[in-house]
Amino acid sequence: MVGPSGPHYPGCLLFQEETRMKVGFIGLGNMGLHMAANLAAAGHELTVWNRTGSKAAPLKEKGARVARTPAEAARSAEVVFTMLADDTAVTSAVFGQDGLQAGLPPGAVHVSSSTLSVALSEKLAETHASAGQRYLSAPVFGRPAAAEAKQLWVVAAGPKQDVDRCRPLLEALGRGLTVLGDTASAANVVKLSGNFLIASMMEALAESFALTRKSGIEPSVFLEVFQSVFARAPIFEGYAKLIAEEKYSPAGFKLRLGLKDVELVLGAARAAEVPMPLASLVKDQFLGGVAQGHGDLDWSALGALVAERAGLKQGG
Repeated sequence: MVGPSGPHYPGCLLFQEETRMKVGFIGLGNMGLHMAANLAAAGHELTVWNRTGSKAAPLKEKGARVARTPAEAARSAEVVFTMLADDTAVTSAVFGQDGLQAGLPPGAVHVSSSTLSVALSEKLAETHASAGQRYLSAPVFGRPAAAEAKQLWVVAAGPKQDVDRCRPLLEALGRGLTVLGDTASAANVVKLSGNFLIASMMEALAESFALTRKSGIEPSVFLEVFQSVFARAPIFEGYAKLIAEEKYSPAGFKLRLGLKDVELVLGAARAAEVPMPLASLVKDQFLGGVAQGHGDLDWSALGALVAERAGLKQGG
């Protein structure tokens, strides 16, 4: 089944006492902290783990239990979410010593909301199945502010019975949910494809702002034209504003993670034998930014890289 669900769709389940679940949450970064808080706010019993334990303090104050290891976070849970930076972090948290898989009870569900490679998602599905555990892929679209405001869009894939079981949790995270079928890695393909669209959009925005700026047009003026003529989606308008105002810090999503995602896109494209020349261009743009020491800026700092090549100074 593919389609949205929410308060105006028959599949929506309003929270009731009988839907209260024991939930583990692993990864409390810019996104995970807000996602876990929304699950707690929906009334679910929460146990959390983060590599830097101090980040769990706000959730502990709201009644969440703080685990010492991923295995402990999973041990008493019906569903465990992971929201981590990359394949390496997920592999460590799931398969490492005291990892999630070691603690997850048979029949419990691991929901991966991280942006992962298709290959790792397939490995997670196979490994959990062999251990009698369940697995869903449910990455999200949106920045930290959207996570905090419960405005994420969730794309989920995996066995229907597991999607139905986790639906109240997935719907507690955002404004909508799209279900993509029984193959978990399908959600990763959609997430990577969506992130490639965003990365490509930012490259186009960066080049347009550099051209107009070097031609003597104030960025705020071109931003007004963009907002009036082109902007119909908040994500497009939001990145245009960041580039126009050169606000690349603090990062909502780091440039080095943008590089990681585009590399994952290209890996999926190679496996599917799909040529994506623009993706290669955007990857090199991100790689250049990381090489110049800008990896921890927001990935919209593509605007700064293009402006620098055009001979423009920041703020000038």
